[in-house]
Amino acid sequence: MGVPGVFDAEFRAAVDKLWVPGMGTEVVAPLLASLVQFHRPQRVLEIGMGYTTPFLAAALAGLEEQVEAEARALAAKSRAHLDGGAALDDRWLYAEPPLLAPAFYRKPYRPRFVAVDNLSIPASSAPRVFETLTELGLDDRVTVVNADLHDCLDLLPAELFPIDLAWVDAWECLYFFDHFWERINPDGGLIVMHYLMTYPEGESILEYFAKVQRGRPGELEMINLLEPHKLGQNSITVLRRTTAGRPRAYGGQGGTIRYHRALQEEAAAQARQVEGDHVRPDL
Repeated sequence: MGVPGVFDAEFRAAVDKLWVPGMGTEVVAPLLASLVQFHRPQRVLEIGMGYTTPFLAAALAGLEEQVEAEARALAAKSRAHLDGGAALDDRWLYAEPPLLAPAFYRKPYRPRFVAVDNLSIPASSAPRVFETLTELGLDDRVTVVNADLHDCLDLLPAELFPIDLAWVDAWECLYFFDHFWERINPDGGLIVMHYLMTYPEGESILEYFAKVQRGRPGELEMINLLEPHKLGQNSITVLRRTTAGRPRAYGGQGGTIRYHRALQEEAAAQARQVEGDHVRPDL
């Protein structure tokens, strides 16, 4: 069975059995899947299992296959361009697959996904999640930790840290921030929290985050997104940790790409890494 796509009819039929109207994640779940595609995290943590879990698992599994295919295609186009001593230029940049940064593809993409839930909420679909993951062939993609948020830290595998993406769909967002923030990747790791807008306790947590942001310049970025048509379960808050962010200075003025020697060396090294002995030693 191949990796299911989150927009496939078969996938939606399977996950619809996990949908609970009061949880409000019918839009958030595919948004998280798209965020995985965009952010490309290696280490993902979910607090609060349910409808979103198979979306994250499927997105990570599909992305693993996609990155492997992109790496092979990038190596092939770099080898074809560099063979014979040609320098990188716009023809290389826009050839399929276009715009890819060779440095990203120097290491394999093998994401790790851990989901935490104590299965204590009667209305939650969390107890049925693993059955759906098995139906979709994704059961081996998720490590489930059956524990309370307060007790789970020592139960999480060491290879999960630093966390690149955390999805927190639980009432204790402030506890998560206070106890897990230092374990988020300081080079742009994300925490996505569900439903902190439009009610007093949530707004207080947002003000706390804002105070941290003001008191620790360069520590984090924050954005709140509201679903204005809903009375509840109607927002997400995204925190991006920037404590040790590395600059990615790829382009010059006007967005033009700088084809410097380091970029050429990265492209050549990535091609050698993928194609091995099939690539000439002087590439």
